[in-house]
Amino acid sequence: MNIFEKFMKLDRRWVYLLLITVCVLTYVADFDVPILVEKEVKVIYDRIESLEEGSVVLIAIDYDPNSLAELHPMTYAIVEHCWRKKIRTIFTSLSQNGPGMCDQAIRDITDSLSLDREYNGVTYKGREIVNGVDYCFLGFKPYYAIVILGMGQAFKLPFPADYYGTPLDSIPMMQDIINYDQVDLVVDISGGNITDAWISYGQGRFGFPLALGLTGVMTAQYYPFLGSGQVIGIMGGLLGAAQYEQLADNPGRAKDGMRVQLAAHLVIILFIVMGNVGYFASRKRLKKEGRA
Repeated sequence: MNIFEKFMKLDRRWVYLLLITVCVLTYVADFDVPILVEKEVKVIYDRIESLEEGSVVLIAIDYDPNSLAELHPMTYAIVEHCWRKKIRTIFTSLSQNGPGMCDQAIRDITDSLSLDREYNGVTYKGREIVNGVDYCFLGFKPYYAIVILGMGQAFKLPFPADYYGTPLDSIPMMQDIINYDQVDLVVDISGGNITDAWISYGQGRFGFPLALGLTGVMTAQYYPFLGSGQVIGIMGGLLGAAQYEQLADNPGRAKDGMRVQLAAHLVIILFIVMGNVGYFASRKRLKKEGRA
């Protein structure tokens, strides 16, 4: 039995063990993966960067824990970018498993904002992020298409109170915000078909600028909306999140994940090549022996 036949008969558990080992080592290792920023991601960053202090961005956390690894880094990067620039944010979560993750992200980023940090050569002083002043978390309501349409008339129609039970009329930030007319940008970070509703019932009906953060497998099907102008930009998967972190000069989970993803892909490609070489080498030997 030659070396190629041995590879063909290799127990798959050794493959998984090697893959796990490589992932752990590359996560611990400290090196940067070059990130080429795509235009559709830069458009989102530039739009938020151009907003003035006090502007309003609505961020929809429309994903479940199974998409957390790809989409949570987008949430962290965009929200911190907004808050560093003192842009007010409205959060919704039209996926029933999203509110807990949104609340966690808010708490984490609030802690991060308490520190002085420098981004792209600009120093931002640490400050306290105040619920009801800097952000409003509306929470979850079922029947997302109806909720999106309802918010187009008034946020308090589907959400008379925020996620924490405070009436919307009592929240200082919401005194001058009635519906999408006062929102400068909507960002839907989604792992499912809620995105279709934001395009059809939201942007199509009310005309607000819409940006998307999507899982990698979803990205391709939404590029036609980018071409038609219904969507201003798209972040696709962990790579899209890493590109945004690169632009914001705020390396985080996505750029860490790119190291792991790069190494894992190289290992998988290596085994695919080895398997194919072994297969064709075995066939060639069997033909010579007259058994194929």
